[in-house]
Amino acid sequence: MSGAVRIRIEGKIWPALAKRAPQPVLGKIDLDIAGGSFVVLTGPSGCGKSTLLNIVAGLDKEYAGSVNFDQTDPAMTYVFQSPRLLPWRTVYQNIALALPEGDERLVRIPELLQRVGLAEAGDVYPERLSLGMQRRAALARGFVGDPDVLLMDEPFVSLDDPTADALRRLLIDLWKSRPTTVLFVTHDRNEAVTLGTRILRLDGTPATVHADTDVALARDDRSDRAAVMQEQQRIFG
Repeated sequence: MSGAVRIRIEGKIWPALAKRAPQPVLGKIDLDIAGGSFVVLTGPSGCGKSTLLNIVAGLDKEYAGSVNFDQTDPAMTYVFQSPRLLPWRTVYQNIALALPEGDERLVRIPELLQRVGLAEAGDVYPERLSLGMQRRAALARGFVGDPDVLLMDEPFVSLDDPTADALRRLLIDLWKSRPTTVLFVTHDRNEAVTLGTRILRLDGTPATVHADTDVALARDDRSDRAAVMQEQQRIFG
């Protein structure tokens, strides 16, 4: 399966600013991400999880090392904490922005809107949607282009538990139907175990990978809260 990522980082330093000295943020990180895997990045706030995601996305090129893919030009989508929907465009138009004009995949947008529960909202502007609905639209936009790599930076943070749980189930349903390599940042250990096939824990200054653990819990058992808590205890202690 395509979408494999090879990460070889020697270091990342925030440059000096005003009276602040240069700040090391990432140390040596050596990772091979298998195509089609769902990898969760966890760790303390500010340890460099989002920085690592930005490096993989190619948004941050000021680091020592390399990121390589098993394809020459992989399709990549980034889903942020904020849905980042353009307020002057409808939900349909926001999703269509992820594709080139005239792309044949545009015909799939109505099906994706149905999948995310927004079938009647295609012509609605974002300001009329709840935050949960906006994040459903952002998920649809993330999958419409059949990405080889999907990067997600705490996309469900600040939502109430029922809404977040519903969006996690939706994400897994979309991922199963359109397999892609996912790198997902979260502070929520329950979310990490519920979603991931592999959990990476970053820590330290500069941050390195302190733990790399496969999730042993079967996908069908992840709706069982007791089983999730038990696996969480095994992984995080």
